Amino acid sequence: MSSKTMLQQALTRLVDAAKHLNIDPTILERLEFPLETTHARLTIRMDDGSHKHLRAWRSRYDDTRGPTKGGIRYHQSVTADEVETLAFLMTIKCAVVNLPFGGGKGGVQIDPHCLSETELERLARGYVQIFAKVIGPNRDIPAPDVNTNAMTMAWMANEYDSIVGEVTPAVITGKPISLGGSLGRDDATARGGYYLLQFLAQKLGLVPGARVAVQGFGNAGYHIAHLLEAAGYKVVAVSDSKGAIYCPAGLDIKKLNGAKERHGSVTSFAGSDGVSRIAADELVSVDCDLLVLAALEDMVHAGNAANVKAPIILELANSPITLEADDILKNRGVVVLPDILANAGGVAVSYFEWVQNRQGYYWPIEDIHARLKTKMEEEGAAIWACAKDKNITLRCAAYVHALSRLVDAIEAKGT
Repeated sequence: MSSKTMLQQALTRLVDAAKHLNIDPTILERLEFPLETTHARLTIRMDDGSHKHLRAWRSRYDDTRGPTKGGIRYHQSVTADEVETLAFLMTIKCAVVNLPFGGGKGGVQIDPHCLSETELERLARGYVQIFAKVIGPNRDIPAPDVNTNAMTMAWMANEYDSIVGEVTPAVITGKPISLGGSLGRDDATARGGYYLLQFLAQKLGLVPGARVAVQGFGNAGYHIAHLLEAAGYKVVAVSDSKGAIYCPAGLDIKKLNGAKERHGSVTSFAGSDGVSRIAADELVSVDCDLLVLAALEDMVHAGNAANVKAPIILELANSPITLEADDILKNRGVVVLPDILANAGGVAVSYFEWVQNRQGYYWPIEDIHARLKTKMEEEGAAIWACAKDKNITLRCAAYVHALSRLVDAIEAKGT
């Protein structure tokens, strides 16, 4: 286990990228820690009349390229280090796909599953009351993250409107469609990764019929499995928090999703149509052509990286591969489509929502998909070319790509 903080480990990749650019070292110093992190006590009234006092954070990492942007997560183990690390990664991700945003992130240290709906609403409104001076459509724009959703964002946006005295839909993205949310947001993360994969398929040697294993069957995992199945790929293994299943002939994703909705886990599909149950930690070592990581961080690590059989990995989760595992996979010739590019579809469509909110005109779904496809293909092509030109991994190339844009913006502002 590394003694470095999460942020220090994340910055290692930025330092490696800087070796391939001629930049002023003070720029790296600037990016070593966030612009501002606000740590607050959030108090909510419970249904029984008691009060719960919670730790809450909002971090704005860097706003050189525009207002900061990033989700708010509810989790009992959230820490300041985690929030700042994710804000840093959002800074890099927005630069990778050339969005006019910096990176931000928020968190509340709470297990939301222990709260009623009315308590969740008070929590959402309480968060905005505390951080109303931090957020804003031209300063910092929150969005959903772990354990928050469109309903959470609706409560937050409504509370912000009440505080500032005017309707301000652009303050938050990931809202319900009826309150200014964007079409295409539900599958944006998976669709962005799918567009990238299809664009690079020939270079990667992927063809229809290729076998896919998907770790994580939440929003991103389900949608990528559905899109790949429709494109002719064979999804042979899927996992969730309760276990994993394997079917060499390929899984029926619609039937699988129905079984999970009825019984709470993909494992309930085992025993039908040649589907067998396997241990959750066996998923990364399934014999396949493409491994999709759509679960949590650090799922491929020094202890299992050597067991990965897939020659290609698509990262839809944030930081699913540790630094040590990255080196092992690189030495084995495994191609990794990195999170800061592969899962950027979510923030790209959040940007589209922000633009639509500001102009008061909403685009049809065809326009959303076309704009997302163009963006993923343009940045994918640039990063692929950078990796080949400098003989570096796609992850390192993505960081080089992002850092060059950040350097240009920082230098353009002068002293």
